[in-house]
Amino acid sequence: MEKGKKMALLVGCNYPNTPNELHGCHNDVLAMREVLVARFGFDPNHVELLIDKPGSLIMPTGANIMKALSGMIDQAEPGDVLFFHYSGHGTLIEARNSSKKEEAIVPCDFNLITSVDFRQLVNRVPKGATFTILSDSCHSGGLIDKETEQIGPSSNPRNGITPPFCKPKEIPFESLLQYFTSLTSKISTDIGTHLVEVFGSDASLMFRLPLHELEPISKPYLKPDEGILLSGCQANETSADVEIMENGRKPCGAFSNAVQMVLKEKSGPLSNREIVLMARKILMMKHFNHQHPCLYCSDENADAIFLSPPHKPSP
Repeated sequence: MEKGKKMALLVGCNYPNTPNELHGCHNDVLAMREVLVARFGFDPNHVELLIDKPGSLIMPTGANIMKALSGMIDQAEPGDVLFFHYSGHGTLIEARNSSKKEEAIVPCDFNLITSVDFRQLVNRVPKGATFTILSDSCHSGGLIDKETEQIGPSSNPRNGITPPFCKPKEIPFESLLQYFTSLTSKISTDIGTHLVEVFGSDASLMFRLPLHELEPISKPYLKPDEGILLSGCQANETSADVEIMENGRKPCGAFSNAVQMVLKEKSGPLSNREIVLMARKILMMKHFNHQHPCLYCSDENADAIFLSPPHKPSP
């Protein structure tokens, strides 16, 4: 059988010279690029890197990230492996139609990419391909709206030692609302009103579409889909940007680093479930008691090999 293509988008947002500055996100995606090529056989030409380093030709704005993800999915065919690694801030936002909060990632320009956007992207992935998202950000559990939970909230006690040199990868909703209110001068607690005013058609579907058009995108699907989410933490938790002694105090995301450690320790094939459980164990040993990685995907994909071509679909 002809092997499918492997394509990846790696996004690291450090938000340099801002109050929200992180330090390890560029390191996370650069390390992942090496692993994708050396271990998983990705062609370097099919691995796109977006980092908010001063002087970068293409910055990881919301529009640029969505354009790259959409382009990758447009090229996808059955048998292909698609991968998106995000390291940066996350947030929880108020949904328009319910009291439930929705998960989002925070690109360098704060043009939020929401769980509805990721659901819409997953819906477009052709049957027989896979789209794996590894999100090392706060509140990343549930980032694909309505995806099946395989490894979810932990009942482990959350007390314990907080590791030194540790910063949450979160921008609170209130801070984002205050920022956009200052830009638009609109008096509204609906962040979508501000985002549409600033970003127009590049704003998230969650804020642009009327509710009756959002429902078909976000309704629970009765059949398994092609999305696989490895999240750095539960929806109600924060992920950490840290300096780890074993890394020579090189800044990194705690979850991204744990995944790298798992891949170094185990040279054979690992399932998505095994990677998340092993990463959880590493974080627990390092006293990251506030952070429990999760897995969201179909039953079949939970036990599928991480970043390996899916089984050929039945005719």
